[in-house]
Amino acid sequence: MGKFDIFKKFIHAVIVINDKGEVIFTNNYFKRVFPDYKNLEKFSHKLDCNVYPLDSNNVFVHSPINQALASPEDFSAHVIYRSINGLNDRYFNMSASKKSIYTIIVLTDVTAEVTYQAALEENSSYRKQIELLTADKNAMAKVKQQASSQAMKLYMLNNISNIIRGSIDSSQILNSALSELSQLFAAFKAYYAVYSKDMDAYIINESKTKRDIGKKISFDSQTNKAIAKSKVFVTSCLKEYSEAKPFKELVQRIILPIYHMDRRIGVIIILTRQKNSPDDALEVLDGVSTQLGNAIIQAELYEKNARMVKELTNALNELKETQAQLINSEKMASLGEFVAGIAHEINTPLASIKSNNEIAKKIIKQMDDNDLKELLSDVNNIDSEAIERIHSLVVSLRKYVRLDEAELQEADINKEMDLTLEILKHMTKNKIEIVKNYSTLPPIKCYPNRLNQVFTNIIKNAVQATKDNGIITISTDFKNNNLIVKIKDNGCGIKEPKKIFDLGYTTKGVGVGTGLGLAISQKIIDEHKGKIEVKTEIGKGSEFIITIPGE
Repeated sequence: MGKFDIFKKFIHAVIVINDKGEVIFTNNYFKRVFPDYKNLEKFSHKLDCNVYPLDSNNVFVHSPINQALASPEDFSAHVIYRSINGLNDRYFNMSASKKSIYTIIVLTDVTAEVTYQAALEENSSYRKQIELLTADKNAMAKVKQQASSQAMKLYMLNNISNIIRGSIDSSQILNSALSELSQLFAAFKAYYAVYSKDMDAYIINESKTKRDIGKKISFDSQTNKAIAKSKVFVTSCLKEYSEAKPFKELVQRIILPIYHMDRRIGVIIILTRQKNSPDDALEVLDGVSTQLGNAIIQAELYEKNARMVKELTNALNELKETQAQLINSEKMASLGEFVAGIAHEINTPLASIKSNNEIAKKIIKQMDDNDLKELLSDVNNIDSEAIERIHSLVVSLRKYVRLDEAELQEADINKEMDLTLEILKHMTKNKIEIVKNYSTLPPIKCYPNRLNQVFTNIIKNAVQATKDNGIITISTDFKNNNLIVKIKDNGCGIKEPKKIFDLGYTTKGVGVGTGLGLAISQKIIDEHKGKIEVKTEIGKGSEFIITIPGE
């Protein structure tokens, strides 16, 4: 049995070196582990460790084999057996024992342990990295959520700002702002209360039920002090205001005092069951509160000015109507007096002429000269017809003005229309063809002289709009208990039919028309509880339709 046969069955690599540096034994395990072993020098070169003598400049002593050989005592080290490519390095625990002239080196393979430990360390490192990444991810998600929430809040607050800038209606501004704020804070109720001169608060706008509109509310002293600071603030409360019924649980109450400069004008109350704090939005809400205060005051000033303009416009229109009525009344009164005077002045000589004409008729009958008698009879008949024509015209003028007929009375509208046409005969004779489409009408309760004025204004306009040899068609009818009068011409038409009933509007040019005729006509028809309409087409003519209730 050999001196080192005991190492043949070792499960670790064994190499024995004598004091001359010669390898005298390697066991089978060594040969399996290091199949590329050729000599001790190359083998030593491939082994490496991290512990070296600090006082040696000999590069060979840096090999753990050389250290083991040079060491006077037993030596141990953790060594690495380097592979060519560095990917298959193996790790060993090396222990060297001195036995006489021999150095017995045992190399225990710990590659698996080292690799496992390295894997554990790497895994631990990965876990830490994963934990850090997970923490970063959660932090990023939280930041993203906060950014998204903040972006949404800024978006909604920007909407409120746009609403404030884009409207001059205080009610619309408040309703839109309450709606946006309700959505922003998931509010179950939001409202605006305005302060009176006595500093009492009254709800005037509400985003949800609107059942509290007009309700007077008050707050506790602590809330009033906070409102007086004109800053947006949040509290948890069981009651939205002092007089309200308590909630079953605490709710968040967001209060936006609305100020204009140093004057408190109102307060917005937002109630939400959200538990998260809206502190990140409070700074922006302060700006919205200021904008709302300015916008509400501007809107109220605009609305006040608009009301004043409307009142002044109405007053001006009433003044114009009164002026038109006074002008019309004065004109009709003057016309009545003038017609009465003219009728009196005409009737006196007309009576004398008529009397003389009757005497002449009797004398002519007694004459013997038939030729002369026939000639004078023809002259006498012509004079009689002229006298009757003048008398009929005077009667028509008196009927037309009828200043004593201020009460409603029954009238035959067909006859009244004929009377108007008789007065206007000088305008239509030999120029305009008048077509009458009269229906049988019942007596109509009306102011005949005023209706005659309406008919006169429309027919005069039709004559002026119609060229010579034109046609004016007048139709009357009674349907569904309504009198219907239509006056149609084939003239030039009206360019702006929507304006023709406005006071002062005329199509006849400066100095020709007053713009009062049709405006007065519409007023007269309104007094009869009827309506007057116009249908027109440029170049083809116009049609006025008058509808008056029969009772």
